[in-house]
Amino acid sequence: MTRNLNVKRLTLFVATIFTLTLTTSSITSSSSGQDPKSARQPLRTIVLDAGHGGKDPGAKGRKANEKDIALAVALKLGKKIEAELPGVKVVYTRKTDIFIPLYERPALANKHKADLFISIHCNAAATRRSPARGTETLVCGYNRLGQQDAAIRENASILLEDNYEENYGGFDPKDPSSMIVFQLMKNQYRRESIKLASLMQDKFSTSRRPDRGVKEQSLAVLSTAGMPAVLTELGFMSSSTEEDYMLSTGGQKEIVQNLFDAIKTYKTAAER
Repeated sequence: MTRNLNVKRLTLFVATIFTLTLTTSSITSSSSGQDPKSARQPLRTIVLDAGHGGKDPGAKGRKANEKDIALAVALKLGKKIEAELPGVKVVYTRKTDIFIPLYERPALANKHKADLFISIHCNAAATRRSPARGTETLVCGYNRLGQQDAAIRENASILLEDNYEENYGGFDPKDPSSMIVFQLMKNQYRRESIKLASLMQDKFSTSRRPDRGVKEQSLAVLSTAGMPAVLTELGFMSSSTEEDYMLSTGGQKEIVQNLFDAIKTYKTAAER
């Protein structure tokens, strides 16, 4: 009985999201007279999401928590965007150390009719002995074999929310089979998300950061965003070298410049 109920909740959740996506696409298309995926529109609003926060520290390093680095970078990036990209509004999912449920983050972007949603995180290997280093940027898509651990780690923040089963239609981030709910949700902005993610990785490489590439994963924080959306991993908290870099003034300045350059390049191309 419980299993059947969960299946019904899962089906209802998928159907609801699918219907909302189709409805939004239809409204946008009919009101503008253009295909929303091909329309050239100015980039006016960017939502910056500092990962984790409050009771959810994220990955832990020797000196800091992921939530603190993510927030520092998000605030500095937003300030630079507002100063150097006239006409672009920045909206933050959080500006202080508070906990924000995952589903509220893309919902805020949808509410503000944002043109981009950028979630900022730090990575972590299973052990500190791991040689894992570098940056990677994720877009919402089908899980690939061997990438499920990272997706479940990021989705685990759901467990800290009150009534998470109700908020996500019965989705359980501890159960890999539940990932099908995100595999069934096709992001209509996938192509643009990959374009932005690729630009971010290219810019990180100019700072000689190891490039772990662009990956498609089923992440809750991206799944319902009605615009190009990416989650960028700035480096590994499990690496003392990378943690020191991400904590340093010079490191954060370089990271912010990389992200800003990617956004500016994307904006220029989108408005051409």
